[in-house]
Amino acid sequence: MFTGIIEEIGTMQKIHKQGSTLVLNIQASKILSDVHLGDSIAVNGVCLTVTEFSGTSFSVDVMPETFNSTSLAMLKPGSKVNLERAMAAGGRFGGHFVSGHVDGTGTIKAIKPEENAVYYTISVPKDGIRYCLHKGSVALDGTSLTIFYVKDSTITVSLIPHTRGETILGNKRVGDMVNIEFDLLGKYVFSMIEQKSEDEKQSTGITADFLKQTGFM
Repeated sequence: MFTGIIEEIGTMQKIHKQGSTLVLNIQASKILSDVHLGDSIAVNGVCLTVTEFSGTSFSVDVMPETFNSTSLAMLKPGSKVNLERAMAAGGRFGGHFVSGHVDGTGTIKAIKPEENAVYYTISVPKDGIRYCLHKGSVALDGTSLTIFYVKDSTITVSLIPHTRGETILGNKRVGDMVNIEFDLLGKYVFSMIEQKSEDEKQSTGITADFLKQTGFM
């Protein structure tokens, strides 16, 4: 489990690609202070397992599912990445619940400066917009952000100077890709409501939509 508060920007050193798998070697410093084999580290919002490490870098494996559903396949030596260690049980919770299981990718459609903030409008996978709401949470490249606007299949978030300086989002441009993880609690609630509605439909044939259409709601 992560919080979406980025601890460090790392640098890709080596990338070994074989088919739809990757071995990434990433240069870092802060997050290596207490690293162990098997630790979970979020790389651009993707939860990955440490397989090797030294005093200056660590390595992780990327499996086909992750290769195909995230932006990690686009990384090159020298690419900058957001890094966050898994949340400690007694640590402060500064962002929101982030699992590190990316739901898909989006594309930056517009960037608009507004006084000390910069607004980023991001395209969202069609089946994911239902999890987005005004003032709700979303993780972009592992960064916990607040949604300020939802329209059609896009969301708009605002970055303060600190976030732009301490994450890779500050260097993103229109057309760049970002990993998206929708709010975990929202997904669970939506899934439970959907399942309950399906169960009611199968058992009685009466649903909330049916009651509305017949004037009972």
